[in-house]
Amino acid sequence: MPAEKSRKKLTLIDKSISYTLMILLAIFFLFPLIYMISTSLNPDELDILKRMGSIKAFIPSPASLKNYSDVFARMPFGRFIFNSVLIVSLTVLAGLLVNSMMAFGLARFTFKGRGLLVSIIVALMIIPFETIAVPLLLMTNKFGWLDSYHVQIIPFIANPFYIFLFYQFFISFPKALEEAALIDGASWFKIYWKIALPLSKPILASVAILHFLMQWGFFLWPLMVTRGPEYRPLPVAMQVFFGQYPRDWGDIMAFATMMTAPVLILFVVLQGQYVKSVSQTGIK
Repeated sequence: MPAEKSRKKLTLIDKSISYTLMILLAIFFLFPLIYMISTSLNPDELDILKRMGSIKAFIPSPASLKNYSDVFARMPFGRFIFNSVLIVSLTVLAGLLVNSMMAFGLARFTFKGRGLLVSIIVALMIIPFETIAVPLLLMTNKFGWLDSYHVQIIPFIANPFYIFLFYQFFISFPKALEEAALIDGASWFKIYWKIALPLSKPILASVAILHFLMQWGFFLWPLMVTRGPEYRPLPVAMQVFFGQYPRDWGDIMAFATMMTAPVLILFVVLQGQYVKSVSQTGIK
């Protein structure tokens, strides 16, 4: 009995320490988010500057949506968010289809050079985008794609990292279901569409979140290929807005809050599938 009580006490202490550390980490990571939102609700620019560096900065008084209306008054924010939503949505949806089809073929078909192809895909993951940005720009300029939506979508549909994640998932996928479907006369595409994809919700959610995050905050490429507000997404608009004078921190924080909100909403909606995928595929 004393030994059992000691084990329970140690378990309780371990849990207490773990929960305390997790709470502290949560506060640490939520700190800038809460500061951003509270500052965006403060309509007094002088008050914002006075409260910087103090705990009062986290309590806007009085709270107002004036900064949000100022953002729409100072620039065509609606156009920019439409551009971002359109570009990112089409890129992610097309990417889920293309990357998963590529990975399914690699995981299920045996052909000469398959191992080399997988190795090339893994090797491509370490190449930073900056090394291919200029050649890609010259290529798209030759095609006449500059200052358009498709120049920001088509080059980023296929991604070696997402292909590899799907490949890791499909390679451990049970083959019994596929063999049963083949006996029933189903084609490989039907197996992929009717069996593999419906059972791949965790990895689909993970890739959707990762792809969305990358595209939503992408700055370099849109800056290189767009010339005006007609096709520019939010990250480039944010830089333009930050360079305008007067530089009101309340308006800047309101812009940043509206830009951050879709990412938070997407993660909250898909977090269950994302966590499940992390446990299944071993994402680090």
